[in-house]
Amino acid sequence: MDELLKPRALITGGSAGIGLELAKLLAAQGYDLLISGASGRVHQAAEDLRSYGGKVMAIQSDLSKSSGVDALVEAIMQSGDTLDVLVLNAGIAVGGAFLDLPLEKHLHLLDLNIMSTVRLCHSLLPQVIAAKGKVLMVSSLSATTPTPFESVYGPSKAFMTSFGHGLREELRDTGITVTLLHPGATATEFHARAGMDTTAFGDNSWKNDPALVARQGFDALMAGVTSLIGGDEATQAAGRDHLVNSEEEKARRHAEQARPGSRPQS
Repeated sequence: MDELLKPRALITGGSAGIGLELAKLLAAQGYDLLISGASGRVHQAAEDLRSYGGKVMAIQSDLSKSSGVDALVEAIMQSGDTLDVLVLNAGIAVGGAFLDLPLEKHLHLLDLNIMSTVRLCHSLLPQVIAAKGKVLMVSSLSATTPTPFESVYGPSKAFMTSFGHGLREELRDTGITVTLLHPGATATEFHARAGMDTTAFGDNSWKNDPALVARQGFDALMAGVTSLIGGDEATQAAGRDHLVNSEEEKARRHAEQARPGSRPQS
């Protein structure tokens, strides 16, 4: 007798942080997993996730390059013809004043945060539609505010949010769901990798637990919730404030935290 086919989920950026926590939740729910990551640690993450009892395929691929997206799509197509859950989580920020940074850093961010999202959706949504499955896009609370001193990051996430809402409407009769998760600041390597250690975001002590944010996103995905903010009550309150504060005020507040050298010295 053939082994009972399990549902499959792809998680980009699945080797650490919110992505890894989402992968754990999906594995515990009985999904076979495909996880992608740009570094070799994606293979160790896959090994750890196999302890949940399902199949886990690790795909090391740089999604900021079209060749990396193509390699991921090819691996998915060769490994099976179903994709029940698509989690688009891979993304980066770049900290510092816009003109102080090389143009190439900004373009690299756009290639990963925007272009890979568009490419992967165009290639993989047909599989999700065929399965009447689910999509989770991990955007950011920064999608709702200007983000001075990481000036390209917020707009890239605003694109993802708008793109996701638009796709949902186009696909409303297909039977799939599209959920937008907007995490607030989360205690991961994210800001350190963005070069923001000297900013207020360099201190992880006040940030949200990635396991909490992932649980909120996972529950919303399973329930078909369209959009949510991920984080504690302070993060939820910040999201509400973003709905009523002016763009100028939001920019000023973000700059206070993101400006290099703004981290209090202990």
